[in-house]
Amino acid sequence: MKEVDHFEEFSDAEKARLEGTVWRKLDRWVLPVCTIFYLLSFLDRSNIANARVAGMQTSLKISNYQYSIALTMTYVPYIAAEFPSNLLLKYVGPRWMLPTMVTIWGLVATMQGVVKSYSGLLACRFFLGLMEGGLFPGLVLYMSFFYPRERLQIRVATFFASASLSGAFSGLLAAAIMNINGKGGRPGWAWIFIIEGMFTFVFGLIAFLVLPNSPATARFFSTKERNYVMAKLKADGAVAGDDKSDGFKWIEVIRCCQSIHVWLLAPVLFFLGTTLYGLAYFEPTIVAGLGYTGNKAQLMSAPPFAFAFVVSMITAVISDRYKCRGFMLIFFSVCNLVGFIMFYASKSNHVRYGSLFLTISGSYCGAPPVITWVANNSAPHIRRATSVAIAFIMTNSGGILATWLLGSLSPAPNYTKATITFIIMSVGMVVLSTATLAYLWHQNRLKAERRQCGTPEDEPEGLGDQSAWFIYNL
Repeated sequence: MKEVDHFEEFSDAEKARLEGTVWRKLDRWVLPVCTIFYLLSFLDRSNIANARVAGMQTSLKISNYQYSIALTMTYVPYIAAEFPSNLLLKYVGPRWMLPTMVTIWGLVATMQGVVKSYSGLLACRFFLGLMEGGLFPGLVLYMSFFYPRERLQIRVATFFASASLSGAFSGLLAAAIMNINGKGGRPGWAWIFIIEGMFTFVFGLIAFLVLPNSPATARFFSTKERNYVMAKLKADGAVAGDDKSDGFKWIEVIRCCQSIHVWLLAPVLFFLGTTLYGLAYFEPTIVAGLGYTGNKAQLMSAPPFAFAFVVSMITAVISDRYKCRGFMLIFFSVCNLVGFIMFYASKSNHVRYGSLFLTISGSYCGAPPVITWVANNSAPHIRRATSVAIAFIMTNSGGILATWLLGSLSPAPNYTKATITFIIMSVGMVVLSTATLAYLWHQNRLKAERRQCGTPEDEPEGLGDQSAWFIYNL
């Protein structure tokens, strides 16, 4: 069948029929793999919090300070890997690169269950971060190869929501695994790492068989479906109109670094990363400090994450339908603010536990709109890859701060300094998100005025050959 380059060449009847099939096929073949990848990533990185409650810290004889060092050790290579990994993804091929990363870190995660010393734990955390570093930015970039901009957030939210689901799943799974405490001469906390890590390793091997490189090579598409998806992506601006335009150019990296909206959102991502990873790594410990002990602490850590998962999916549908990424981000920033104020101001353990539903939802549900916002408003490929990498560098830099804020700088159970810091960061998120929304709205108004004057190519941000079609998503 002849390749169709332009979306307009399809008849209305063909568009209606293909719209009903192509995205469902992608949702069956691509989205579940990406979702499980990220669920396993977050599970293998954050289950150290459950292992800590289960006795790891006592067994390895490590202090709170050393625990913070171990968490920090994960983030140094994690951050270093993000930018080069994103640039390499398209050229190595996501079909090979993503499953390879998953398989290797599954082995490393498993090895955490056999360490006998603090130095062994540090080594495992270093290589875990190195292998996981490119996954989330790589998944966002990979998904942008398949879905047009207006369909992207619900998919990003789906696999990112697996992070909150992993928080719930991790607590429940840890409680179940503790029943085999002592089996094989290993404590329960070791089995948490071994069982969860081995599942990751096996799934990584399976992914080699099912993950496509791009819509153009997806075996589950017919020729017409493949042409339709590629034409739709080109019409939307999600991909360049030709392969040459998507080749590596340093000028696109520079243009990304000149984009005002990227740097307005960079501090938001840093603040969000601090709150998100702080809750990911310390929520079981916070729950234990509210009077719950043993397996009950593991079980009670699950409901706030399960609630965040449901909220994330609902709001992602709303955000995609009404294209309101900025408003969603502002809403969840306010949720964060209210939740942290509740935790700081109240002495009631019940109120403090209730505040976790707001703060975990605010952090976990705020991430999909801001990440999608950055990806949607960056093109072509190299500029998008750079902006997404910057987003995750900032997010994971916040993770480093979180490990110290709650790990040793702010004592349990009140975490006073950390909570005050989170309140200030939540205010900053509201202010900067509002400023970004206003800026993008202003840029779109300028574009509309230039089109009316017949000069759409005159762009204040140097969008180059993208300027004729590119409208910022709000």
